[in-house]
Amino acid sequence: MANITLGGTPVKTSGSLPESGTQLQDFELVATDLSTKTLQDFKGSKLVLNIFPSVNTGVCAASVRQFNTEASELDNTKVLCISRDLPFMQDQFCAAEGLENVIMLSDFKTGAFGKTNGLIFVDGGFEGLLSRSIIVTDAHGKVIYTEQVPETGEEPNYKAALEALYNE
Repeated sequence: MANITLGGTPVKTSGSLPESGTQLQDFELVATDLSTKTLQDFKGSKLVLNIFPSVNTGVCAASVRQFNTEASELDNTKVLCISRDLPFMQDQFCAAEGLENVIMLSDFKTGAFGKTNGLIFVDGGFEGLLSRSIIVTDAHGKVIYTEQVPETGEEPNYKAALEALYNE
């Protein structure tokens, strides 16, 4: 269970992020076209999983924009932006922002992705949503970097996440 803050108030998550060196567990998430995506759909690509509570908040939107610009320019790398927002909202956000280099995925149906990876807020104002986190994998699905952002209102460490990709 991670102890983080939301607006300075202590909150907890349902568990801990996967450890570096472990395999990312398979998942089923819903894409903006309502298809189901699994880890297998991204086999052979390095992944940046940009996980956040809702794309309809300033910091979450900023992280999507930032990764759209930076990580998506890397060879053989896909940026998966994951929240519990409805796919319709995710699609509208990307269309309005002109974002084409990220893949929006939703954990709205079952929350299984959040449960498996220890990401669900278990208390506080965002209870039930995913905590702001980054998981980076190599092309074989091995976790090479994670970050549980300690204060939900702050942006992740983009530089550290990208350096993990450069060093891979």
